[in-house]
Amino acid sequence: MLYYDKNTQSFYTDLKAPKLQDVPEPNLYREIFPYSQFPKIPFTHERVPTFIPPDTWITDTTFRDGQQARPPYTVGQTVDLFKFLHRLSGPRGLVRQCEFFLYSKKDREAVDKCRELGYEFPQVTGWIRAVKGDFKIVKEMGLRETGILTSCSDYHIFLKLRRTRKQVLDMYLDIVKAAMDEGITPRCHLEDITRADFEGFVIPFAAELMKLAEQYETPVKLRACDTLGYGVPYVGAQLPRSVAKIIYCLRRQAAVPPEWMEWHGHNDFHKVLVNATTAWLHGCCAANGTLLAIGERTGNPPIEGLVVEHAMLWGETEGVDYSVISEMADYYRTEIGYEIPPLYPLVGRDVYTTRAGIHADGLMKNEEIYNPFDTVRLLKRPVRIGLTDKSGAAGVLAYIQDLYELPEGVGKDDPRLARIADWIVKEYEEGRASAVSDEEMDEQVRQAFGDVPRKPAAM
Repeated sequence: MLYYDKNTQSFYTDLKAPKLQDVPEPNLYREIFPYSQFPKIPFTHERVPTFIPPDTWITDTTFRDGQQARPPYTVGQTVDLFKFLHRLSGPRGLVRQCEFFLYSKKDREAVDKCRELGYEFPQVTGWIRAVKGDFKIVKEMGLRETGILTSCSDYHIFLKLRRTRKQVLDMYLDIVKAAMDEGITPRCHLEDITRADFEGFVIPFAAELMKLAEQYETPVKLRACDTLGYGVPYVGAQLPRSVAKIIYCLRRQAAVPPEWMEWHGHNDFHKVLVNATTAWLHGCCAANGTLLAIGERTGNPPIEGLVVEHAMLWGETEGVDYSVISEMADYYRTEIGYEIPPLYPLVGRDVYTTRAGIHADGLMKNEEIYNPFDTVRLLKRPVRIGLTDKSGAAGVLAYIQDLYELPEGVGKDDPRLARIADWIVKEYEEGRASAVSDEEMDEQVRQAFGDVPRKPAAM
């Protein structure tokens, strides 16, 4: 039987969700996850179509998953970071929701302070385990939506929870009903989905949730959680590791609307950002992440990376100040004391600094040759020239031109530049390991050119 999908404007064969398979032994996919070896990536070479939703957005878990990887933020820090997220959201809600722990007094105070700001975006949501005792906290806080931990792989069902698939399904549905009875939107976190049995548990569970949504006439959201970073973006890869097929099957077999789906990944195998993008491109409206990718173990998709990825896919979002990315990073350095790796994309101290002489020469001729975009306009980050023994006279000239008001007619063949370049080379020949500092260059420039003024800082 064919049915018409208004979202894709296409006809499909009717795919009915399979029934729950209440098996006596766990399906651990040992051929894919042998544990004594690196996990395997299975392929069937069957493809699923892309489907880009008409609207896509980002959700944040800095104050939930992010706090599982570092000392908890203070209430003041939480409020300040929430303000950055609000400015990245813009009036259309690019960063649409922000998830919080609710267990400690400090967590709840932070939630109250953020809600008092009165922002439309990001919306404040909670996170609880699938027990009714935790649900009382959500009711007390007066939240409209909460995440509920609903682990879905047999590793969790059998080995952690020590229950059967039928028992955990009933337990999950019970707490979801409790939330819906109170008028609270449940967001079911399908933990460890990239090791889960889709035919035997994931799709039957998701289909039951969609029945509840129809019964209560209210959304039931699903967050697909790639807990150990097993997801892969490759065309033709197989379940349970294929991100594309995870989203496709939830959408087609369990009839989960794109706007009720969210992707949450981890970076165990360096695929965290591309996996989130793959989920977007196959019918998942929301991609979940944390500021600076700070999250449990290897971290989550970086919010700043998702913001830029979204702009590259769908254009810059009206009302979003992208330079907030740089301000946020500076706040982490100065106020939180978090050391961002110097070459960390977008916000690292040296990410727009070149030390190669041939690159410096190109930058002097045209900045676009070695700069990926207008970093001053978008991020308020000027291109910098860093000096090492590989910089040469061209690198020295680019560095000095960037910072000082040089006399006219100074070119890379100027002997004064050669003397500075020779001094730098000698420093490294004598065992220097660090880059040349601005203070050292002040002295070298003064000796070579006299008291030339510095240029005003770029904004």
